[in-house]
Amino acid sequence: MSTHRLIVALAAAAALAAPARPHAQNRGAPPPAPTAKASAPIDLTGYWVAVVNEDWRYRMVTPAKGDYRGVGITAEALKIVNAWDPAADEAAGNQCKSYGAGAIMRVPGRIHLTWQDDNTLRLDADAGTQTRLFQFGSVPAPAGPPTWQGQSAARWERPGGRGNPAGGSRTGSLNVVTTGMRAGYLRKNGVPYSENARVTENFDVAPLPNGGQLLVVTTVVDDPRYLTQPFIVSSHFKKEADGSKWDPTPCSSTW
Repeated sequence: MSTHRLIVALAAAAALAAPARPHAQNRGAPPPAPTAKASAPIDLTGYWVAVVNEDWRYRMVTPAKGDYRGVGITAEALKIVNAWDPAADEAAGNQCKSYGAGAIMRVPGRIHLTWQDDNTLRLDADAGTQTRLFQFGSVPAPAGPPTWQGQSAARWERPGGRGNPAGGSRTGSLNVVTTGMRAGYLRKNGVPYSENARVTENFDVAPLPNGGQLLVVTTVVDDPRYLTQPFIVSSHFKKEADGSKWDPTPCSSTW
């Protein structure tokens, strides 16, 4: 064999023995999916204050015992309504029953939305000092007993379907479905929802005059045990410039 042919043969053998280059291994592989934060069609972060423009008598003061008007309840739920005792709730450590996921967006106060990580949106409420986590993608199984805020699975919704999550239309809304909650109250005066209730929410942002923003949260509570039909409400929040008015307060059964 000539010297030239020997060199070519050795070079070929070396090329076959060499490991594949990383770019060759990844050729044709799809790019990683964008995170929920990166693909967000709307920006929900910041401080928001509740605008109480409906149900003032049920939200700004504690309703009278037995007043469940506007909520379709079962006979079993009516017994709970008529037996409501705020002092007993306080004594049993259940003063947060009206601050659970089924009702927290109706409690007057402020909320603060931030990204805890690239796929978890965090909502803090100063009323009752509550925290909700909206988890995109797979939601881990609960690590313990049910909590006031339960487990929330989140996804972005865009006009006409999913659209282009990496760079398409920058309009849409946040859909959140919450289960695994402790039994709580839809209203301060003991109108109940059970531990098997399902809460579905849509978060939308709309412009206000002078450059302001309005957050509209539509909440649907389904609970065959205590409700004869879905309980649907719409809660409004106005965006604030900063957190200077943030005022965390503990849960209360009576105020």
